[in-house]
Amino acid sequence: MRLCGRPFYKTFLLPEGDSHSGHEPKLMKLRKRLVSLGILVIVLVIVVYVLPAHLSFYSRFIFYPFQSVRGYLLGWLPFSIGDMLYVGAGAILLCTIVRWGYYIAKFRVYKHQLATSVLGTINAGISAYLFFLLGWGANYAKPSLREHWHYPIADYKDRHEARTADSLALVAFDSFLVNKLNSFAPQYSPLSFAEVNDRSKAFYRAYTNSRVKATGLSVKPSMFGYFMERVAVDGYYNPFTGEGQVNKRLPAFMLPFVLCHEMAHQAGIAAEGDANLMAYAVGTQGNDATFSYSCYLNIWLYVNNRLYRRDSVTAKRYEAALNKLTTAHIDTLEELSKRYNNEVSKYSTEFYDTYLKMQNQKEGIRSYGNVTTSAWQLERERMAGRRSSVSIP
Repeated sequence: MRLCGRPFYKTFLLPEGDSHSGHEPKLMKLRKRLVSLGILVIVLVIVVYVLPAHLSFYSRFIFYPFQSVRGYLLGWLPFSIGDMLYVGAGAILLCTIVRWGYYIAKFRVYKHQLATSVLGTINAGISAYLFFLLGWGANYAKPSLREHWHYPIADYKDRHEARTADSLALVAFDSFLVNKLNSFAPQYSPLSFAEVNDRSKAFYRAYTNSRVKATGLSVKPSMFGYFMERVAVDGYYNPFTGEGQVNKRLPAFMLPFVLCHEMAHQAGIAAEGDANLMAYAVGTQGNDATFSYSCYLNIWLYVNNRLYRRDSVTAKRYEAALNKLTTAHIDTLEELSKRYNNEVSKYSTEFYDTYLKMQNQKEGIRSYGNVTTSAWQLERERMAGRRSSVSIP
């Protein structure tokens, strides 16, 4: 088959100008890509070293305005532009790999085109990473919420003393959370995705000092919900479009916590443990039964799991003290975990673990559970009457 006098397969595999009648000399094109690569590397090095030292400037003049504009332009759309962007990027990558295969198969003829295409792909990758850093990624360099909220770090004499103190705190917090869950369970009422989204935005506006709460906060159901369920992903933040996407197929009792977590990313909190802490702080601030229940349950899962590794007998005793509704919800989560415990979910977890470590999150995927200590400190401050609002760095 031919199209406009050109072989059909070349129309899709080869870019314009790669035929023998190209308009630009091959070597000139290659040199331009090399120059672009050099410039991009220099800019990347500057950005990587400069941004962490000027986070206040970055937040005030780059991230907050950009996130607000993205939210204003895209927030009203019922579908995720970020999802579509990833689909498009995947299609382009696939076509590029096919093209490289063709070039390699005819290496003597297309060696310059191959080199030019590889350099172009590297340049595109560096450009995307620069956009990631400027659009959101620099937030990873921010101080943790624990530091921002001035929570003291205990100084123990040895590892045994630290472990003992941590175990005692886990027992106290587990007991606290069980009491809260038993108290809120009778008042719990499932909400629709839209209702959870609206209340989450209202809570961020009422209880935090977020600078993007006017237009920059809004979470959408992802078009990848079916796939996300099978790779054990509840939601994700798209750093290119500023959108938060959540698997709409999640159990209703999980949605308030997960949406508040994704909005924490939109508010400029990158670390996963801190996003969990912010979700917990915001979701339990307003004494809303459904939100409080969801947040207490999600944090209890981390606390009880951690306590179980220290003292399985005590952890089981607290779990046995839970009300019937919470027990049923835990059974639902365990069933979902068993159903989708597959190789794909393991690979996706390992991939994200590597990504987090590349962003200086040393504990990787385990950083999600770092919320337990700080969340208990938050509750103790509330008990002492010293915490009335939620501050975002």
